[in-house]
Amino acid sequence: MAGCEGMYRAIRTRASIRFSSVSTNIRMTVIKLKSGGLWVHAPIAPTKECIQYCEGIQGQCHMPLIASSSLVMGHRVTGAKLIRIGPYVDVAFYHKLSRTLLVTDVVIFVPRKPPECISKESLLASAKNGLAAKLLSKGKEIPQEPAVDNQMNRQKGWERMVLQILFLGPSNLLEPNTSFAQMSQKLIVSPIVKTLVFSKVPEKIRDWIDSIVRDWKFKRIIPAHFAAPINSGRSEFLAAFAFLDDLLLERYVTRPSLSLLFTPIMGKAASYFPPDDMKTLSSLDQFLVSVGAVKKTVPGRKKTA
Repeated sequence: MAGCEGMYRAIRTRASIRFSSVSTNIRMTVIKLKSGGLWVHAPIAPTKECIQYCEGIQGQCHMPLIASSSLVMGHRVTGAKLIRIGPYVDVAFYHKLSRTLLVTDVVIFVPRKPPECISKESLLASAKNGLAAKLLSKGKEIPQEPAVDNQMNRQKGWERMVLQILFLGPSNLLEPNTSFAQMSQKLIVSPIVKTLVFSKVPEKIRDWIDSIVRDWKFKRIIPAHFAAPINSGRSEFLAAFAFLDDLLLERYVTRPSLSLLFTPIMGKAASYFPPDDMKTLSSLDQFLVSVGAVKKTVPGRKKTA
């Protein structure tokens, strides 16, 4: 499904975790350059429909291959062989005319309602109390009634999907609304990306984020997943990375002055993740560290979720 705004266009599709009802949207954004070429950001599988759509924009494609860290995102599937040749990479692209920042997995904005590309069948399957709900029920009795097709069950299915995507093993799938409310409707760094990637190299991430907000005066953001475009600027973007300050021994003095006003207030909410929901992800991180698959999280001034 395609959409456009200004000088850029987006193609949206859906990706699912195999053998599960969990799905989310994937977004490829195409920008026509002044040179006549096309910048294709976060490319999806080159299906016939996708190729025809790009050809219809008229221009020579420049397609950066961007590796995704998320376990359920389509870039892991469509570019699996290519991304194995190097480490995690994410790319930020600034469209100056519309003051839009394009990213892949750096930040996300979980919408209250599911994207149109998520089918009602997937939502209802997620709302049904299946194996995942039983495993994460903490011994509670699980009702086995079928998930009737109504807005309440569709919403429950979406909330369960989101929590499984963000945390892998959230604490309460039976009643997901509380955790979902804490994670939705705000610009955040995905818990998976934060825990398994960014927390390992906070200095490099801090330098990169500071360079983005220093050089680009963006007023909206388009990530590869969940909602977009997001009407957020540099202060909201910085607030999503407030957790880096807890991993560094001192604040970087190169941070723009605007962030000094907004980050302390907004950052606490933007980077807070429910501790109970983080337990599975934290255990996975400890295991991956023990086998040498990832680096140990850099110790900071205090331990945060």
